[in-house]
Amino acid sequence: MGDDCREIEGERFTSREKKLLVQNVSAEDGGNYACQARLTHMGKQYVVLNGIAVNITERSGDGRRIPKITYPKNNSIEVPLGSTLVVDCNITDARDNTNRRCWTVNDTLVDTYYNESKRIREGFESCAAFQEHTMCTVNITFLEVRMEDYGLPFTCRAGVSAAYIMLELPAPDFRAYLVGGLGALALVAASALCVYNIFKIDIVLWYRSAFRSAGTIEDGKLYDAYVLYPKPQSESQSHDVDTLVLKILPEVLEQQCGYKLFIFGRDEFPGQAVANVIDENTKLCRRLIVIIVPAWLSFGLLKNMPEEQIAVYNALIQDGMKVILIELGKIEDYTAMPESIQYIRQKHGAIQWSGDFTEQSQCMKTRFWKKVRYHMPPQRYPPSAVQLQKRVPSNCTAGPELGSRKKNCPFMPG
Repeated sequence: MGDDCREIEGERFTSREKKLLVQNVSAEDGGNYACQARLTHMGKQYVVLNGIAVNITERSGDGRRIPKITYPKNNSIEVPLGSTLVVDCNITDARDNTNRRCWTVNDTLVDTYYNESKRIREGFESCAAFQEHTMCTVNITFLEVRMEDYGLPFTCRAGVSAAYIMLELPAPDFRAYLVGGLGALALVAASALCVYNIFKIDIVLWYRSAFRSAGTIEDGKLYDAYVLYPKPQSESQSHDVDTLVLKILPEVLEQQCGYKLFIFGRDEFPGQAVANVIDENTKLCRRLIVIIVPAWLSFGLLKNMPEEQIAVYNALIQDGMKVILIELGKIEDYTAMPESIQYIRQKHGAIQWSGDFTEQSQCMKTRFWKKVRYHMPPQRYPPSAVQLQKRVPSNCTAGPELGSRKKNCPFMPG
């Protein structure tokens, strides 16, 4: 070493602890290198030099002297924002190579670039030596992935070899959105169905009232319902049934709601045969209302009554008429009833009467009459205002309970 020794400069040369790292080695890098250190001994300062001669050789052939980075491969990886990430750089190198292996960002060592925050750091290098090559791993750790990290190339370098990774935000999981949307839709549908099942009677009656169709129903029918009722033997039962059928039903369904009923014993012409009256008039009705009294003797009266047989036959077999069962009391067992009545009860259910038999207590807006109106056909032409003034009782109740006697029950058609 002579006096022409000069200080090494340039980006290719990096001093790291006690090592000098040279990138992109060329033939011009050969020569004598000296490391200078200052020591103090017994109060005196000394300059110590240690030199080394470097020869640059060129090799041709299979290129085993060039490090090979097996991962990363200039690829992108999806990483959620704010997560912790560790990425390994895997390098295969010649066993006697001393190439530098490190991570850089923006052509700067990662540890230097993030020196203040230390949020991203290069890890320790680990190597495993084999007969002809060495496999090394050096990782990079992201303590917290931030927005500024996305789209930035983080490069692993090993001598002249380099490969990078780029972070990307994960693509939206449309399946999760789809499942969530379908779940919300199913919940809304279930809630709507539940609300409808609870309030469907009021909803249907409101709809009929709000969107009333004008004109008559062209179905060839003259009556909205045929009323089929028993003839009990006891005087008290007969009085209750006659009051309901001949006074209360016409008061509410005909006068308040505007329906037209055919009631046997009230609407047939004198001298007509019973069978002919029933057969002809049930065919002219849109509904069949069947009144059932629990106190019948094992319901034998109903079983043997020709009127019931003809009316139910026409309703179920010939015309497919909808049947409305009204129970004048709670009925636990239907096994003694005719099979036709049992079938109707099982398929359509029944409406149970829970009021008294005073005409003054009835109003179309009570729960019982709402259920009856719900099963009746929609009305086309409501009664006139003058008729309503005369027909609606002055003490009609609008409350949900039958038998109360509050005043001012407004008219609600249909």
